[in-house]
Amino acid sequence: MSRLPFLLLFLLAFVQPVLAQKTTARKPQELHIPMTAERWSYAPGQVEFMTGKEAGIMKIIKGPKSIVLKDVTFSNGTIEYDVELTGPGFPGINFRMDADQENGENFYIRSFGKVTPDVRTTLQYAPIIKGMSMWDMTDEYQTGATIAETGWNHVKLVISGRQMKAYVNDMSKPALIVPELESPEGAGAISLSGSVNYANFVIKPDVTEGLNPEAGYNIVAHDTRYLRNWLVSEPFLLPFGKEPVVAVPSTFGKTGRSELPDSTTRWSPIKAESRNMVNLSRLYTHKDGEVRLMAWLKTNIQSNKAQERLLNLGFSDDVWVFVNGQFLYADKNCFGTPQQKYPAGRCTIENTTIRLPLKEGNNEILIGLANYFYGWGIVARLDDTVGIQTMK
Repeated sequence: MSRLPFLLLFLLAFVQPVLAQKTTARKPQELHIPMTAERWSYAPGQVEFMTGKEAGIMKIIKGPKSIVLKDVTFSNGTIEYDVELTGPGFPGINFRMDADQENGENFYIRSFGKVTPDVRTTLQYAPIIKGMSMWDMTDEYQTGATIAETGWNHVKLVISGRQMKAYVNDMSKPALIVPELESPEGAGAISLSGSVNYANFVIKPDVTEGLNPEAGYNIVAHDTRYLRNWLVSEPFLLPFGKEPVVAVPSTFGKTGRSELPDSTTRWSPIKAESRNMVNLSRLYTHKDGEVRLMAWLKTNIQSNKAQERLLNLGFSDDVWVFVNGQFLYADKNCFGTPQQKYPAGRCTIENTTIRLPLKEGNNEILIGLANYFYGWGIVARLDDTVGIQTMK
């Protein structure tokens, strides 16, 4: 036997164990987070830590502030925990939260008595943008699940890049799949909320179970009926009780007196996001309930003839619609009030349908949009685009 093959066999026998050691060393380490005071940041009197389970139990006594996990920055991986419902509320987890707790992702359970998998609003994902939850702008990211009113529920979140799978109690299939997480943050802190008990909190960094980090398939991405390109004005205060449009009767139906934008109005382009939502909350800081803000949106439609089209419009909260300078429609979509639109005050394409008279040539669509309650935006879709070109 020559020296060369013998030397190669010797090197292979030596290198393989070394490589195996390196592979083992690189395996992500599971973080079993103890439910003890020194691991979490919270307000005085907000939390009680108790013995039980494997690493203790966190009992949240009162809110609304979240309890932040110390010294952990989470990007991708698996998060698992047990939650015991102790009263009505919205127990949930925030992750990828920035240092100011202004931007991140939120997943939560609605805990208001007995539910069944048929109740679609049991679970929800919502991004947090500029300190505001977008729950009323993400109606698509809700689902039902079997939740135990007494005893413990197990939650597992698998997060990879832009996607997330959420499992609740049934670990054989995800209860909710989010194809595109919408917060601008890619990494950040983790926090818990809700007047409930938490236990068995485990983080598995970078364990993503093969979930693709790229955004998933978007079924409405290529639907040409959506109005995606707009111009938006700067926001301004609109006092409660004041309306920018006053409807008055006329020979031909409703018209209106209005304070329309003029030549001094400054416009900026804004594009609809992946779900075709035009999200003003991403542009303008707006604290819930503090003030009522308004902005104008406008776009153009080219029509090859005079025709009437149907406009499906979702909006939050108050809307005024003009076509070619003529007042057409006004409405409100305020959650928890008689004016809320289906479904339950959320901004969806199902909110309303408007008959849209178009002349031959260029048509300007102008929308006034006021908001004071959570998300701020519109989603707009024509019934058909034959003979029509929308603004690019």
